[in-house]
Amino acid sequence: MEFNETMVFNGSVDKQALIKETLSTVYEALKIKGYNPISQLVGYIMSGDPTYITSYNNARSLISKLERDEILEELFKEYLRDK
Repeated sequence: MEFNETMVFNGSVDKQALIKETLSTVYEALKIKGYNPISQLVGYIMSGDPTYITSYNNARSLISKLERDEILEELFKEYLRDK
């Protein structure tokens, strides 16, 4: 294998997967603890207050590692994918 050409790194694919995995984990943690996951996630996205997310299963820590605007961007991309 020769290294004559420049390789392109696409970090957005990894970021998309991380966001999806994190949202799934957070959603399940909120559901298990008896919260309405959608309402809690909207509250977090709108306010930035991490107390909307349970600390159960490390959910609060996981979601705090992501930028809220990146989460919204991925949600819109997914929602509007087939439009």
